[in-house]
Amino acid sequence: MPEPLRLLQVGAGGMGRAWLRNIKQNPDVLLVGLVDLDVPLARSAAGEHGYADVPVATSVAELAERTGADAVIDVTVPAAHPTVSVDALLRGLPVLCEKPLAESVRECLTMVAAAEASGKLLMVSQSRRYFRTGEAFGRQLAGLGPVGSLSCEFFKAPRFGGFREQMAEPLLVDMAIHQFDLARKLIGSEPLSVYCDSYNPDWSWFAGHAAADAVFSFEGGARFVFTGSWCAAGLETSWNGRWRASSANGTAIWDGDSAPVAEDASGATVPVEIGAGPEEIAGSLAEFVQALRTGATPQTEVHSNVVSVAMVEAAVRSSASGTPVRIADVVSAAHAEAIETVPAGVLLDVLRSWPSVERVVGLPEKY
Repeated sequence: MPEPLRLLQVGAGGMGRAWLRNIKQNPDVLLVGLVDLDVPLARSAAGEHGYADVPVATSVAELAERTGADAVIDVTVPAAHPTVSVDALLRGLPVLCEKPLAESVRECLTMVAAAEASGKLLMVSQSRRYFRTGEAFGRQLAGLGPVGSLSCEFFKAPRFGGFREQMAEPLLVDMAIHQFDLARKLIGSEPLSVYCDSYNPDWSWFAGHAAADAVFSFEGGARFVFTGSWCAAGLETSWNGRWRASSANGTAIWDGDSAPVAEDASGATVPVEIGAGPEEIAGSLAEFVQALRTGATPQTEVHSNVVSVAMVEAAVRSSASGTPVRIADVVSAAHAEAIETVPAGVLLDVLRSWPSVERVVGLPEKY
């Protein structure tokens, strides 16, 4: 058996604690250091999860060399992802970063540049891709042929308090990336444009827009429709949402939790095959380990994941302008902005070397 991968985790808050549990349960990895600006918090979190002897520090630089770390798990707040992940990459450490990759597409592209400059893997943990019943839903769709229409309804009523209730676009920015990213996987092609209308119901306890409707056009003519709300008490959906997909050969539905159901065009039931792989962040970690050991490209490698962030940014822009927004235009503008704002050095050199940023992130260049 290969030696466990030696991990540094950055971030010891609520999600950081979930990752500590995840690491503890995976025999293929070993936590060798914990990083957080709040050292007492980090020591407490480490102790709670059986890591009382693991060294704690305020930066990756303090621990990377002396712990012999093989990789970094970035579980910081989204605003810190570019700084933490880029620093780790340029120190020669592969990174598994919590979603979203960054708060803007511009920052995402600098992270792509860091991955290219370092030659190290940067993968994003899109945990909604790792649900057994969701993967079964995807297999049913693949058997039915190209998806023509895909819809997701998402209705929850969480009372988070804190920053989410003060955000301008809490549903789109903090939640919808899960559904937008999963739509890309299920359809199997890339989004071209979006028309979105976000709003805030009269009874909402959010300051910003807690509800939205978005229609994405995909390569090949497929449509993805998202409708959701974070202030919809009663008859709530799964946190994964409620999905329906149709092709010329049949339809499949998934409630976000249970086994999916599908019928072909003749009305015959399509068999469902539910696997036994790890779910949610455990699935992310397992794929990260496999990628580092085999050299395989994980499904949420940084280049591809930029498009999921661009879908969110495009939806926000569409709602503000009242017009459809092209995904490629968002990525192109972000690339130009990155070139103007990134200081001279290796990252700027990489950004300038791209003849087509659309090609870099896997979008069609002309349509």
